[in-house]
Amino acid sequence: MRYTIIPVTAYQQNCSILSCDKTSKAAIVDPGGDIPKIIDALEQQQTTPEIILVTHGHMDHIGAVKKLANQLDIPIFGPHIDDEFWIQSLGAVAISHR
Repeated sequence: MRYTIIPVTAYQQNCSILSCDKTSKAAIVDPGGDIPKIIDALEQQQTTPEIILVTHGHMDHIGAVKKLANQLDIPIFGPHIDDEFWIQSLGAVAISHR
């Protein structure tokens, strides 16, 4: 197994890519933002993303989850159902960092 840590968003939150040495299939963990950086890391590693894993529902961990999942056509696993309110309020609390 290989892993790469990609600091994303203005918070420099750690998004991780976990990939299999044998199959090059990958899981993206906590993609909070900066989708181009995440895609670039996947391409540099020549990995195939299979799933997005979300550890919890804070904005800096879920900010790019839906858009990235749609772009890559992969499923999302997590966060725990108790964090659903964070996801539902994301649009209300999200801040653009452009």
